Amino acid sequence: MIQATTKLRVRYSETDQMGFVYYGNYAQYLEIGRVEALKTVGVSYRKLEEDGYGLPVKEMNIEYIRAALYDDELIISTTIHKKPSARVFFEYEIHRGEELLIKATTTLFFMDRSKRACRPPADFMKRMEAYFN
Repeated sequence: MIQATTKLRVRYSETDQMGFVYYGNYAQYLEIGRVEALKTVGVSYRKLEEDGYGLPVKEMNIEYIRAALYDDELIISTTIHKKPSARVFFEYEIHRGEELLIKATTTLFFMDRSKRACRPPADFMKRMEAYFN
C-alpha cells in the first residue's frame, strides 16, 4: 500500500460567490495528492511523459461532505491500496483538521505516444513491487 499526505491552503481565487471552494477545483486538489503520492515512491510524472507515457484519468468520483472555505488549510490523504497494472486506482480524503470534507477515487490508465492504452513501464512496476509484495 502507498500512502501520502499533502497540505495546501485554499486561495481566494478557488472559491465561488458563496465563499466555498468551487467544486471543479477539487479535481486539481486530487491531482496534487496523486502527484505527491507517486513522488514518495520515486515515480515522476515528468519522467513518465519524457519516456513517452501518459496517465490520463479514466474515472473520477467525488463525495462532497462539507465545503472547504477560503484560507482553510486542507490535508489531502492519497492511498493506493491495490498494486497498479495498466490501471492505477487512487483513493483520497480531504480534511480540514479532523473534519472530513471530501472522499474521492480516481482511475488512471497508461497510454503510449500514439494515444493507445498500454502496459506500464518496467521501472514503474519495479518500484511498485516494494509496496505490494
